[in-house]
Amino acid sequence: MNADCPPSPVAPSASSLRHALDALAARRITAVALIEQALEAAQASKRDLRAFAAIDRDGALAAAAESDRRYAQGRQRPLEGLAIGVKDLIDTQGIETSYGSAAYLGHLPDADADVVRALIERGAIPVGKTATHEFAWGVTTASATFGDTLNPLDRTRIPGGSSGGAAAAIACGAVAAGLGTDTGGSVRIPAALCGVVGFKPSFGALPTRGIFALAPTLDHPGFLGATVDDVALLAGAFHIEMPQHAASPSARLGVVREIAPVPPSAEVASAFDTAVAKLGEFLACTTVDAPGLFDGVFEAFAHIVLTEGGVEHFRRNATDRIATHYGRETIERLERAKSITLGDYARAQQARRDFTARLHRAMSQLDYLVLPTCPCTAPQVNQASIDIGHWSGTVREALMTYTAPFNVAGFPAISIPLAARDGRLPAGLQIVAKPGRDGALLQIAQQIEGLMHTGTSTHPPTTRSTP
Repeated sequence: MNADCPPSPVAPSASSLRHALDALAARRITAVALIEQALEAAQASKRDLRAFAAIDRDGALAAAAESDRRYAQGRQRPLEGLAIGVKDLIDTQGIETSYGSAAYLGHLPDADADVVRALIERGAIPVGKTATHEFAWGVTTASATFGDTLNPLDRTRIPGGSSGGAAAAIACGAVAAGLGTDTGGSVRIPAALCGVVGFKPSFGALPTRGIFALAPTLDHPGFLGATVDDVALLAGAFHIEMPQHAASPSARLGVVREIAPVPPSAEVASAFDTAVAKLGEFLACTTVDAPGLFDGVFEAFAHIVLTEGGVEHFRRNATDRIATHYGRETIERLERAKSITLGDYARAQQARRDFTARLHRAMSQLDYLVLPTCPCTAPQVNQASIDIGHWSGTVREALMTYTAPFNVAGFPAISIPLAARDGRLPAGLQIVAKPGRDGALLQIAQQIEGLMHTGTSTHPPTTRSTP
Protein backbone atom coordinates (compact mmCIF):
# COMPACT_ATOMS: atom_id res chain seq x y z
CA MET A 1 0.00 0.00 0.00
CA ASN A 2 1.31 3.43 -0.91
CA ALA A 3 0.26 5.71 1.93
CA ASP A 4 0.97 8.98 0.18
CA CYS A 5 -1.57 11.47 1.49
CA PRO A 6 -0.68 15.06 0.62
CA PRO A 7 1.12 16.81 3.45
CA SER A 8 -1.25 18.70 5.71
CA PRO A 9 -0.88 20.52 9.01
CA VAL A 10 -1.34 18.53 12.18
CA ALA A 11 -4.58 19.92 13.60
CA PRO A 12 -7.19 18.71 16.08
CA SER A 13 -9.64 18.60 13.16
CA ALA A 14 -7.52 16.01 11.41
CA SER A 15 -7.85 13.42 14.16
CA SER A 16 -11.49 13.60 15.30
CA LEU A 17 -14.31 16.03 15.89
CA ARG A 18 -14.22 15.20 19.60
CA HIS A 19 -10.55 16.17 19.89
CA ALA A 20 -11.26 19.41 18.06
CA LEU A 21 -14.22 20.20 20.32
CA ASP A 22 -12.13 19.57 23.42
CA ALA A 23 -9.34 21.80 22.11
CA LEU A 24 -11.79 24.58 21.23
CA ALA A 25 -13.58 24.40 24.56
CA ALA A 26 -10.28 24.55 26.46
CA ARG A 27 -9.17 27.41 24.14
CA ARG A 28 -6.02 25.53 23.21
CA ILE A 29 -6.87 26.57 19.68
CA THR A 30 -9.20 29.19 18.23
CA ALA A 31 -11.86 28.36 15.69
CA VAL A 32 -10.16 30.68 13.20
CA ALA A 33 -6.84 28.84 13.59
CA LEU A 34 -8.51 25.46 13.32
CA ILE A 35 -10.45 26.46 10.19
CA GLU A 36 -7.33 27.99 8.62
CA GLN A 37 -5.55 24.67 9.10
CA ALA A 38 -8.51 22.76 7.68
CA LEU A 39 -8.66 25.07 4.65
CA GLU A 40 -4.94 24.56 3.97
CA ALA A 41 -5.33 20.79 4.20
CA ALA A 42 -8.48 20.87 2.06
CA GLN A 43 -6.68 22.87 -0.61
CA ALA A 44 -3.83 20.35 -0.63
CA SER A 45 -6.28 17.46 -0.98
CA LYS A 46 -8.07 19.31 -3.78
CA ARG A 47 -4.82 19.78 -5.64
CA ASP A 48 -3.30 16.34 -5.09
CA LEU A 49 -6.32 14.03 -4.76
CA ARG A 50 -9.19 16.07 -6.21
CA ALA A 51 -11.03 15.38 -2.97
CA PHE A 52 -12.72 18.80 -3.01
CA ALA A 53 -14.66 20.40 -5.85
CA ALA A 54 -14.82 23.87 -4.26
CA ILE A 55 -13.44 25.53 -1.12
CA ASP A 56 -15.17 28.39 0.69
CA ARG A 57 -12.31 30.21 2.37
CA ASP A 58 -14.03 33.53 3.02
CA GLY A 59 -17.28 32.04 4.27
CA ALA A 60 -15.55 29.51 6.50
CA LEU A 61 -13.26 32.08 8.11
CA ALA A 62 -16.17 34.46 8.73
CA ALA A 63 -18.10 31.66 10.41
CA ALA A 64 -15.02 30.75 12.47
CA ALA A 65 -14.68 34.32 13.74
CA GLU A 66 -18.32 34.17 14.87
CA SER A 67 -17.60 30.85 16.61
CA ASP A 68 -14.73 32.43 18.52
CA ARG A 69 -17.06 35.21 19.67
CA ARG A 70 -19.53 32.60 20.90
CA TYR A 71 -16.82 30.72 22.80
CA ALA A 72 -15.67 33.97 24.40
CA GLN A 73 -19.24 34.68 25.52
CA GLY A 74 -19.90 31.11 26.68
CA ARG A 75 -22.66 30.67 24.09
CA GLN A 76 -21.07 27.90 22.03
CA ARG A 77 -23.33 25.39 20.30
CA PRO A 78 -22.81 21.59 20.22
CA LEU A 79 -20.69 21.59 17.04
CA GLU A 80 -19.26 25.08 17.42
CA GLY A 81 -16.28 25.75 15.17
CA LEU A 82 -15.92 22.25 13.72
CA ALA A 83 -14.78 21.92 10.11
CA ILE A 84 -16.82 19.63 7.87
CA GLY A 85 -16.99 18.82 4.16
CA VAL A 86 -20.28 18.78 2.25
CA LYS A 87 -20.78 16.56 -0.78
CA ASP A 88 -21.12 18.47 -4.03
CA LEU A 89 -24.57 16.94 -4.52
CA ILE A 90 -25.92 18.93 -1.56
CA ASP A 91 -26.89 22.60 -1.86
CA THR A 92 -24.89 25.18 0.07
CA GLN A 93 -25.94 28.81 -0.06
CA GLY A 94 -23.46 30.91 -2.00
CA ILE A 95 -20.95 28.06 -2.48
CA GLU A 96 -20.61 26.63 -5.97
CA THR A 97 -22.53 23.36 -6.20
CA SER A 98 -22.09 21.64 -9.55
CA TYR A 99 -23.46 18.18 -8.61
CA GLY A 100 -20.28 16.79 -10.14
CA SER A 101 -21.39 17.86 -13.62
CA ALA A 102 -20.23 20.34 -16.24
CA ALA A 103 -23.94 21.09 -16.75
CA TYR A 104 -24.01 22.99 -13.46
CA LEU A 105 -20.66 24.76 -13.39
CA GLY A 106 -20.99 28.10 -11.62
CA HIS A 107 -24.28 27.15 -9.95
CA LEU A 108 -24.73 29.02 -6.66
CA PRO A 109 -27.71 27.77 -4.63
CA ASP A 110 -29.77 30.46 -2.93
CA ALA A 111 -30.40 28.32 0.16
CA ASP A 112 -28.73 25.58 2.16
CA ALA A 113 -30.10 22.06 2.00
CA ASP A 114 -31.98 21.15 5.17
CA VAL A 115 -29.20 18.78 6.29
CA VAL A 116 -26.59 21.51 5.89
CA ARG A 117 -28.67 24.12 7.70
CA ALA A 118 -29.20 21.79 10.67
CA LEU A 119 -25.45 21.33 11.10
CA ILE A 120 -24.66 25.03 10.64
CA GLU A 121 -27.28 25.93 13.24
CA ARG A 122 -25.38 23.73 15.71
CA GLY A 123 -22.11 25.48 14.91
CA ALA A 124 -20.48 23.33 12.23
CA ILE A 125 -18.55 25.13 9.50
CA PRO A 126 -18.48 23.79 5.92
CA VAL A 127 -15.02 24.44 4.49
CA GLY A 128 -15.95 23.29 1.00
CA LYS A 129 -17.68 20.85 -1.31
CA THR A 130 -16.28 17.34 -1.54
CA ALA A 131 -16.11 15.67 -4.94
CA THR A 132 -18.82 13.35 -6.22
CA HIS A 133 -19.38 11.12 -9.20
CA GLU A 134 -21.55 13.03 -11.68
CA PHE A 135 -25.01 13.34 -10.07
CA ALA A 136 -23.91 10.60 -7.62
CA TRP A 137 -24.52 8.05 -10.38
CA GLY A 138 -21.40 5.92 -9.99
CA VAL A 139 -19.07 4.23 -7.51
CA THR A 140 -15.64 5.50 -8.59
CA THR A 141 -15.82 9.32 -8.25
CA ALA A 142 -14.24 9.52 -11.70
CA SER A 143 -14.83 12.66 -13.75
CA ALA A 144 -13.82 13.66 -17.26
CA THR A 145 -14.67 17.26 -16.34
CA PHE A 146 -12.98 17.65 -12.96
CA GLY A 147 -10.48 14.79 -12.94
CA ASP A 148 -10.71 11.53 -11.05
CA THR A 149 -10.65 11.61 -7.27
CA LEU A 150 -7.85 9.38 -5.96
CA ASN A 151 -7.60 7.12 -2.94
CA PRO A 152 -5.14 8.78 -0.53
CA LEU A 153 -3.90 5.38 0.65
CA ASP A 154 -2.81 4.47 -2.88
CA ARG A 155 -3.24 6.98 -5.68
CA THR A 156 -3.43 4.24 -8.29
CA ARG A 157 -6.74 3.17 -6.70
CA ILE A 158 -10.23 4.62 -6.62
CA PRO A 159 -11.68 6.00 -3.37
CA GLY A 160 -15.09 4.51 -4.13
CA GLY A 161 -18.16 6.58 -4.68
CA SER A 162 -20.18 8.45 -5.10
CA SER A 163 -19.12 10.22 -1.88
CA GLY A 164 -15.48 9.50 -2.72
CA GLY A 165 -14.29 13.05 -2.16
CA ALA A 166 -15.49 13.04 1.44
CA ALA A 167 -13.87 9.69 2.21
CA ALA A 168 -10.59 10.79 0.60
CA ALA A 169 -10.62 14.09 2.49
CA ILE A 170 -11.18 12.33 5.82
CA ALA A 171 -8.63 9.60 5.12
CA CYS A 172 -5.91 12.17 4.43
CA GLY A 173 -6.82 14.32 7.44
CA ALA A 174 -8.22 17.38 5.68
CA VAL A 175 -11.43 17.16 7.74
CA ALA A 176 -12.61 14.68 10.34
CA ALA A 177 -16.17 14.32 9.06
CA GLY A 178 -18.65 15.36 6.43
CA LEU A 179 -22.01 14.97 4.75
CA GLY A 180 -22.58 12.49 1.95
CA THR A 181 -25.45 10.71 0.24
CA ASP A 182 -26.11 7.01 -0.18
CA THR A 183 -28.49 5.60 -2.82
CA GLY A 184 -26.89 2.17 -3.21
CA GLY A 185 -23.83 2.39 -0.98
CA SER A 186 -22.39 5.80 -1.80
CA VAL A 187 -21.40 6.57 1.79
CA ARG A 188 -20.43 3.07 2.90
CA ILE A 189 -18.45 2.03 -0.20
CA PRO A 190 -15.92 4.89 -0.10
CA ALA A 191 -15.73 4.58 3.67
CA ALA A 192 -14.70 0.93 3.28
CA LEU A 193 -12.20 1.59 0.49
CA CYS A 194 -10.55 4.52 2.27
CA GLY A 195 -10.57 3.08 5.79
CA VAL A 196 -13.01 5.52 7.42
CA VAL A 197 -16.53 5.30 8.88
CA GLY A 198 -19.69 5.72 6.79
CA PHE A 199 -23.20 5.79 8.27
CA LYS A 200 -26.50 5.62 6.37
CA PRO A 201 -29.46 6.15 8.75
CA SER A 202 -32.90 4.66 8.23
CA PHE A 203 -34.77 5.85 5.15
CA GLY A 204 -36.54 9.11 5.95
CA ALA A 205 -34.53 9.83 9.11
CA LEU A 206 -32.77 12.78 7.43
CA PRO A 207 -34.37 15.40 5.17
CA THR A 208 -33.53 15.38 1.47
CA ARG A 209 -34.75 18.87 0.47
CA GLY A 210 -31.91 20.68 -1.24
CA ILE A 211 -30.16 17.50 -2.38
CA PHE A 212 -30.08 16.64 -6.09
CA ALA A 213 -32.13 13.46 -6.27
CA LEU A 214 -30.77 10.32 -7.89
CA ALA A 215 -33.58 7.89 -7.01
CA PRO A 216 -35.91 9.49 -4.44
CA THR A 217 -37.23 6.22 -2.97
CA LEU A 218 -33.65 5.00 -2.39
CA ASP A 219 -31.77 8.19 -1.52
CA HIS A 220 -30.39 8.48 2.01
CA PRO A 221 -28.29 11.42 3.26
CA GLY A 222 -25.50 10.12 5.46
CA PHE A 223 -22.30 10.91 7.32
CA LEU A 224 -18.64 10.01 6.98
CA GLY A 225 -16.08 10.39 9.72
CA ALA A 226 -12.74 9.29 11.09
CA THR A 227 -14.49 7.47 13.94
CA VAL A 228 -17.97 6.31 14.91
CA ASP A 229 -18.05 9.12 17.45
CA ASP A 230 -17.55 11.65 14.65
CA VAL A 231 -20.58 10.48 12.70
CA ALA A 232 -22.58 10.23 15.94
CA LEU A 233 -21.82 13.88 16.72
CA LEU A 234 -23.23 14.93 13.36
CA ALA A 235 -26.19 12.57 13.63
CA GLY A 236 -27.12 14.20 16.91
CA ALA A 237 -28.23 17.26 14.96
CA PHE A 238 -31.08 15.10 13.66
CA HIS A 239 -32.11 13.60 17.02
CA ILE A 240 -30.24 10.36 16.36
CA GLU A 241 -28.72 9.68 19.75
CA MET A 242 -26.92 6.71 21.21
CA PRO A 243 -28.83 5.17 24.15
CA GLN A 244 -27.71 6.44 27.55
CA HIS A 245 -27.41 2.93 28.95
CA ALA A 246 -24.52 0.64 28.11
CA ALA A 247 -24.78 -1.60 25.07
CA SER A 248 -26.26 -4.98 25.89
CA PRO A 249 -23.69 -7.79 26.14
CA SER A 250 -26.36 -10.14 24.76
CA ALA A 251 -26.80 -8.35 21.44
CA ARG A 252 -27.53 -10.96 18.77
CA LEU A 253 -25.46 -10.63 15.60
CA GLY A 254 -26.33 -12.47 12.41
CA VAL A 255 -23.31 -13.16 10.23
CA VAL A 256 -23.66 -12.92 6.43
CA ARG A 257 -20.34 -13.89 4.89
CA GLU A 258 -21.37 -13.71 1.22
CA ILE A 259 -24.11 -12.30 -1.00
CA ALA A 260 -24.38 -14.31 -4.19
CA PRO A 261 -23.28 -14.20 -6.89
CA VAL A 262 -20.30 -12.11 -5.74
CA PRO A 263 -17.99 -13.87 -3.26
CA PRO A 264 -15.62 -11.95 -1.01
CA SER A 265 -12.02 -11.88 -2.14
CA ALA A 266 -9.57 -13.98 -0.14
CA GLU A 267 -8.20 -10.79 1.43
CA VAL A 268 -11.62 -9.47 2.50
CA ALA A 269 -12.80 -12.91 3.63
CA SER A 270 -9.74 -13.33 5.84
CA ALA A 271 -10.17 -9.89 7.45
CA PHE A 272 -13.91 -10.46 7.92
CA ASP A 273 -13.50 -13.93 9.43
CA THR A 274 -10.86 -12.63 11.83
CA ALA A 275 -13.21 -9.84 12.91
CA VAL A 276 -16.14 -12.21 13.42
CA ALA A 277 -14.00 -14.54 15.50
CA LYS A 278 -13.01 -11.63 17.71
CA LEU A 279 -16.61 -10.43 18.02
CA GLY A 280 -17.69 -13.94 18.94
CA GLU A 281 -15.59 -13.73 22.10
CA PHE A 282 -17.84 -10.98 23.44
CA LEU A 283 -21.13 -11.01 21.52
CA ALA A 284 -23.57 -13.70 20.41
CA CYS A 285 -22.88 -14.42 16.74
CA THR A 286 -24.74 -16.88 14.54
CA THR A 287 -24.63 -17.54 10.82
CA VAL A 288 -27.72 -16.32 9.00
CA ASP A 289 -29.29 -19.31 7.25
CA ALA A 290 -31.88 -17.74 4.95
CA PRO A 291 -31.72 -19.30 1.48
CA GLY A 292 -32.75 -16.88 -1.20
CA LEU A 293 -32.71 -13.89 1.15
CA PHE A 294 -31.02 -11.59 -1.38
CA ASP A 295 -32.40 -13.15 -4.57
CA GLY A 296 -33.37 -10.56 -7.16
CA VAL A 297 -32.69 -7.55 -4.95
CA PHE A 298 -29.83 -6.09 -7.02
CA GLU A 299 -31.83 -6.36 -10.22
CA ALA A 300 -34.78 -4.62 -8.54
CA PHE A 301 -32.43 -1.91 -7.29
CA ALA A 302 -31.01 -1.33 -10.76
CA HIS A 303 -34.47 -0.98 -12.33
CA ILE A 304 -35.61 1.47 -9.67
CA VAL A 305 -32.50 3.65 -10.04
CA LEU A 306 -32.79 3.74 -13.83
CA THR A 307 -36.49 4.61 -13.73
CA GLU A 308 -36.35 7.25 -11.03
CA GLY A 309 -33.05 8.68 -12.25
CA GLY A 310 -34.44 9.01 -15.75
CA VAL A 311 -37.56 10.79 -14.49
CA GLU A 312 -35.48 13.18 -12.40
CA HIS A 313 -33.08 14.20 -15.17
CA PHE A 314 -35.59 14.44 -17.99
CA ARG A 315 -37.78 16.54 -15.69
CA ARG A 316 -34.96 18.96 -14.91
CA ASN A 317 -33.21 19.27 -18.25
CA ALA A 318 -34.04 19.33 -21.94
CA THR A 319 -32.66 16.47 -24.02
CA ASP A 320 -30.28 18.74 -25.93
CA ARG A 321 -28.77 20.08 -22.70
CA ILE A 322 -28.22 16.54 -21.46
CA ALA A 323 -26.55 15.55 -24.73
CA THR A 324 -24.32 18.64 -24.70
CA HIS A 325 -23.30 18.95 -21.06
CA TYR A 326 -23.67 15.58 -19.35
CA GLY A 327 -20.86 13.05 -19.13
CA ARG A 328 -20.84 9.98 -21.35
CA GLU A 329 -21.53 7.54 -18.49
CA THR A 330 -24.62 9.43 -17.34
CA ILE A 331 -25.92 9.76 -20.89
CA GLU A 332 -25.56 6.02 -21.41
CA ARG A 333 -27.55 5.34 -18.23
CA LEU A 334 -30.28 7.73 -19.30
CA GLU A 335 -30.50 6.00 -22.67
CA ARG A 336 -31.02 2.69 -20.86
CA ALA A 337 -33.64 4.34 -18.68
CA LYS A 338 -35.77 4.99 -21.77
CA SER A 339 -36.21 1.25 -22.25
CA ILE A 340 -37.60 0.63 -18.74
CA THR A 341 -41.37 0.17 -18.86
CA LEU A 342 -43.95 0.94 -16.22
CA GLY A 343 -44.37 -2.82 -15.84
CA ASP A 344 -40.63 -3.22 -15.21
CA TYR A 345 -40.79 -0.59 -12.50
CA ALA A 346 -43.88 -2.14 -10.90
CA ARG A 347 -42.20 -5.56 -10.82
CA ALA A 348 -39.08 -4.05 -9.29
CA GLN A 349 -41.14 -2.42 -6.56
CA GLN A 350 -42.88 -5.72 -5.85
CA ALA A 351 -39.50 -7.44 -5.63
CA ARG A 352 -38.49 -4.70 -3.23
CA ARG A 353 -41.48 -5.37 -0.99
CA ASP A 354 -40.82 -9.10 -1.09
CA PHE A 355 -37.16 -8.65 -0.15
CA THR A 356 -37.98 -6.23 2.66
CA ALA A 357 -40.40 -8.75 4.14
CA ARG A 358 -37.75 -11.51 3.89
CA LEU A 359 -35.20 -9.29 5.59
CA HIS A 360 -37.57 -8.51 8.46
CA ARG A 361 -38.20 -12.25 8.91
CA ALA A 362 -34.48 -13.05 8.78
CA MET A 363 -33.82 -10.46 11.50
CA SER A 364 -36.81 -11.34 13.69
CA GLN A 365 -34.55 -13.13 16.18
CA LEU A 366 -31.53 -10.88 15.61
CA ASP A 367 -30.53 -7.38 16.63
CA TYR A 368 -27.98 -6.74 13.88
CA LEU A 369 -26.46 -8.20 10.74
CA VAL A 370 -22.72 -8.09 10.13
CA LEU A 371 -21.24 -8.60 6.69
CA PRO A 372 -18.46 -7.22 4.49
CA THR A 373 -19.18 -3.72 3.20
CA CYS A 374 -17.61 -4.56 -0.15
CA PRO A 375 -16.33 -7.92 -1.40
CA CYS A 376 -12.98 -6.44 -2.47
CA THR A 377 -10.54 -3.68 -1.59
CA ALA A 378 -10.16 -0.59 -3.76
CA PRO A 379 -9.93 -1.38 -7.50
CA GLN A 380 -7.50 0.39 -9.79
CA VAL A 381 -8.33 3.74 -11.36
CA ASN A 382 -10.05 3.18 -14.75
CA GLN A 383 -10.63 -0.50 -13.97
CA ALA A 384 -13.98 -1.45 -15.52
CA SER A 385 -14.28 -5.12 -14.58
CA ILE A 386 -13.07 -7.35 -11.81
CA ASP A 387 -12.58 -11.07 -11.14
CA ILE A 388 -13.28 -12.35 -7.63
CA GLY A 389 -12.95 -16.09 -7.24
CA HIS A 390 -15.31 -17.75 -9.73
CA TRP A 391 -17.17 -14.48 -10.40
CA SER A 392 -16.45 -11.87 -13.07
CA GLY A 393 -18.36 -8.65 -13.54
CA THR A 394 -18.28 -4.87 -13.40
CA VAL A 395 -16.66 -2.92 -10.61
CA ARG A 396 -20.03 -1.24 -10.03
CA GLU A 397 -21.85 -4.52 -9.39
CA ALA A 398 -19.05 -5.85 -7.21
CA LEU A 399 -18.94 -2.78 -4.98
CA MET A 400 -22.72 -2.38 -4.64
CA THR A 401 -23.91 -5.97 -4.20
CA TYR A 402 -23.35 -5.91 -0.42
CA THR A 403 -24.66 -2.37 0.19
CA ALA A 404 -27.60 -1.74 -2.17
CA PRO A 405 -29.98 -4.23 -0.48
CA PHE A 406 -30.20 -1.99 2.58
CA ASN A 407 -31.18 1.02 0.50
CA VAL A 408 -33.88 -1.09 -1.11
CA ALA A 409 -35.22 -2.02 2.34
CA GLY A 410 -34.46 1.32 4.00
CA PHE A 411 -32.58 -0.30 6.91
CA PRO A 412 -29.85 1.73 8.65
CA ALA A 413 -26.30 0.55 8.01
CA ILE A 414 -22.79 1.60 8.96
CA SER A 415 -19.33 0.66 7.67
CA ILE A 416 -16.37 0.66 10.04
CA PRO A 417 -12.81 -0.17 9.03
CA LEU A 418 -11.44 -3.68 9.27
CA ALA A 419 -7.82 -3.63 10.28
CA ALA A 420 -5.49 -3.59 7.28
CA ARG A 421 -2.60 -6.01 7.72
CA ASP A 422 0.89 -6.07 6.27
CA GLY A 423 0.42 -2.74 4.49
CA ARG A 424 -2.65 -3.93 2.60
CA LEU A 425 -5.58 -1.76 1.64
CA PRO A 426 -8.42 -1.56 4.15
CA ALA A 427 -11.78 -3.30 3.96
CA GLY A 428 -15.03 -2.50 5.73
CA LEU A 429 -17.24 -4.28 8.24
CA GLN A 430 -20.90 -3.43 7.61
CA ILE A 431 -23.39 -3.52 10.48
CA VAL A 432 -27.13 -3.34 9.77
CA ALA A 433 -30.00 -2.68 12.17
CA LYS A 434 -33.77 -2.62 11.88
CA PRO A 435 -35.43 0.64 10.80
CA GLY A 436 -35.60 3.23 13.54
CA ARG A 437 -32.73 1.66 15.51
CA ASP A 438 -30.21 4.23 14.33
CA GLY A 439 -28.93 5.27 17.75
CA ALA A 440 -28.54 1.66 18.88
CA LEU A 441 -26.68 0.92 15.64
CA LEU A 442 -24.20 3.70 16.38
CA GLN A 443 -23.75 2.35 19.88
CA ILE A 444 -22.98 -1.23 18.81
CA ALA A 445 -20.74 0.10 16.03
CA GLN A 446 -18.75 2.08 18.57
CA GLN A 447 -18.44 -1.01 20.76
CA ILE A 448 -17.28 -3.11 17.80
CA GLU A 449 -14.90 -0.35 16.74
CA GLY A 450 -13.30 -0.61 20.18
CA LEU A 451 -13.02 -4.37 19.87
CA MET A 452 -11.36 -4.03 16.47
CA HIS A 453 -8.78 -1.62 17.86
CA THR A 454 -8.11 -3.06 21.32
CA GLY A 455 -9.53 -6.57 21.33
CA THR A 456 -11.16 -5.91 24.69
CA SER A 457 -14.69 -5.24 25.87
CA THR A 458 -16.29 -3.93 29.02
CA HIS A 459 -18.74 -6.84 28.86
CA PRO A 460 -18.15 -10.48 29.83
CA PRO A 461 -17.96 -13.13 27.08
CA THR A 462 -21.30 -14.35 25.81
CA THR A 463 -22.13 -17.91 24.81
CA ARG A 464 -22.36 -17.92 21.06
CA SER A 465 -23.23 -20.09 18.13
CA THR A 466 -20.39 -21.04 15.85
CA PRO A 467 -20.38 -18.72 12.83
